[in-house]
Amino acid sequence: MSVVTEVSPDGHKLTISVRGRFDFGRHQEFRESYERLAQKPDSIVVDLKEATYLDSSALGMLLLLRDHAGGDNSDVRVVNSSSDVRKILAISNFDKLFDIS
Repeated sequence: MSVVTEVSPDGHKLTISVRGRFDFGRHQEFRESYERLAQKPDSIVVDLKEATYLDSSALGMLLLLRDHAGGDNSDVRVVNSSSDVRKILAISNFDKLFDIS
């Protein structure tokens, strides 16, 4: 499985870990990771520690996640991204939309 979901015991935090290629092939799996939850979490963390590749469709998936979480009022963080992935996110101005570390 390339997308692993973990919900905190209190249900307030969702962590989505992406392993391997984060591209259109992960689209369905990524969307299901947050859409199938019974309760919308207060914060979402996208962990890219094990992501080896990110393309424009992954950027689109992150935007869909942000919209689903509440847009400008959402708390969505992207963590553990490699320097190459951080460059892509910065060039795309995603650092203005997400808390990236």
